[in-house]
Parts: sequence; structure tokens; C-alpha cells
Amino acid sequence: MPEIVATTLDKSSLRRQLRRARAEVGDAVRRSAGSQVLRHALSAGLLARGRRLAFYVPGNNELDVLPLLNRALWLQAACFLPIVPPARQRRLWFGRLGDGAHWTVNRFDIPEYGKQRPKVRASVLDVVFLPLLGFDLRGFRMGMGGGYYDATLAFLKNRRKWRRPRLVGIAFDAQKCDHIPNDPWDVPLDMVITEAGIYRFRR
Repeated sequence: MPEIVATTLDKSSLRRQLRRARAEVGDAVRRSAGSQVLRHALSAGLLARGRRLAFYVPGNNELDVLPLLNRALWLQAACFLPIVPPARQRRLWFGRLGDGAHWTVNRFDIPEYGKQRPKVRASVLDVVFLPLLGFDLRGFRMGMGGGYYDATLAFLKNRRKWRRPRLVGIAFDAQKCDHIPNDPWDVPLDMVITEAGIYRFRR
């Protein structure tokens, strides 16, 4: 599939085109993408034992990260999922996956884990795997427009040397664009992993 040319589109039009591109990913690519992304993540050394890793629950035709999450749990990494804050707040909390029935469903009908248990902020995580609608080769990502990850990761704009957590976008290769519109507060990714391989960026 050719790269999406975004330079002539406004953000709303670009989001529509990216949603369409993601939805049109073929069944064969979709079935194999999770295992291919897992292989790339292992080769990059992202799933080491003892690391604090944040994932997400896939939906809306997003690439399935559950193979990645399950392998990280098997390797005894500490795995977290995002918890959406109350209305009019934007900074995400992250709940650690563990034993017990601690699942709830948030106001966007997305499953959350650990809302009533101790939670952490992104600043203590080693790697955050992020969903996205599109990405470009500068490392900028287009999300769904809610601004949750932008607010959650804003503290990284003030860091010059210590850059934890690493930000890793997960996407199909079909979601690559020539250019993602970006604002001064946007924090670029460290890498994007697709079924085709790893795109690395310099922050």
C-alpha cells in the first residue's frame, strides 16, 4: 500500500483517511502482524525481565498487541495498562496487571485494569507502547484526538538527558504518512514497530 500523503489534508481529513487505511488492512496481514511485532520487539530488547512496560487494550481495528503483552508477562516484566482519568482531566494513570478480578470498563467502553488498586504515572515506566492512527518518519504520531497521551507525556519536553520512558508506537505499515502535523507540545516517539520492521527516531 502506498504511503499516505498528508501534506494537503487538514487533521480531520487525515484522521478519516488513516482510520480507513487501518480498517482496510488485509486479513492475512492482520493475523500475522502481532507475532511479527513481537519478534521485532524482542530483537530490540524491549521486553526484559523486571522492566516496567505499559501496553493498551487493542480496539477499533488496531494492531493486536496481546502477543507482545503475553510474552512480557511470561518474561516477568511488570506490565501496566492505562486508566482514563475523570472528565476534564487528561493525564493517564497506569494500573499493573496481576491476579484477581480487577477489571472495569471506562466511559469509552475500553477495559481497564487496576482502577481501585495502587496506580503509577508514566514517569516511572521504562517503555510505553502507544496506539496510533498514523506516524511519519520524524517520529510524530497522530492519535485519536483526545490528548490523553500528549498530556501524560508532556513532562518529557523538559528533560534533556534522562528520557525515560521510551515511547514505542505500534501500527500497521499502512499507517505511515509523509507528514504528521505537529504542535510545539507534541513529544515525538523513539520508535515505531510495524509488521514490516522497526522505525527508529532521534528525540
